Amino acid sequence: MIRQTAVNPTEQDSSTAASARHLARQSGIVIASTALVALCAHISIPLGFTPVPITLQPFAVLLLGLLLAPQISFAALSLYLLEGAAGLPVFSPHGLGGIAQLFGPTGGYLLAAPFAAAVAGLIYRDGKRKFLPALAGAAAGDVILLAIGTLWLGALANTSISALLSESVVPFLASDAAKIVAAAACAQIFASFSGTSSSKRSSQTE
Repeated sequence: MIRQTAVNPTEQDSSTAASARHLARQSGIVIASTALVALCAHISIPLGFTPVPITLQPFAVLLLGLLLAPQISFAALSLYLLEGAAGLPVFSPHGLGGIAQLFGPTGGYLLAAPFAAAVAGLIYRDGKRKFLPALAGAAAGDVILLAIGTLWLGALANTSISALLSESVVPFLASDAAKIVAAAACAQIFASFSGTSSSKRSSQTE
């Protein structure tokens, strides 16, 4: 004889509402993340001798990678690229704009962003969210940005390796090192506050 278990309508409604709230919260985080990347992309300094400007965009990509779950940061950066391709003013102003910017000299850096963020997050979480894994994750993410950006620019420019490195890597090493440290430090500060608030909630429920 098969025994059927009755489902409490109240519990089912509560579970559905909780799922809807979770989805709305995740969607809000993704949208807010694209706004942060767009803001940082507009803090941009053209260098003149290279089509790649110095921007705060890599900092935002790395920070989101450390703060968010890998699948969420990947979704956020993918949405950011879709927004830019659709013509929204989210990319650096020192570029072609719209979908043309994705296929222009800086397209490699942009297309690498979702993967860089996800890898940074994976390394950080595997390292139990400590400072050194945060540095390692941010550094790995930045290497992905520079590597794919350089390969993309090289395919377009058809220039020598030395000239390519002088345009796409060397000018950004110092600033990127600062962005790596800043992203790791911000992630650790956020983690310490989150841990403190979680501890308070736990002590209040005991």
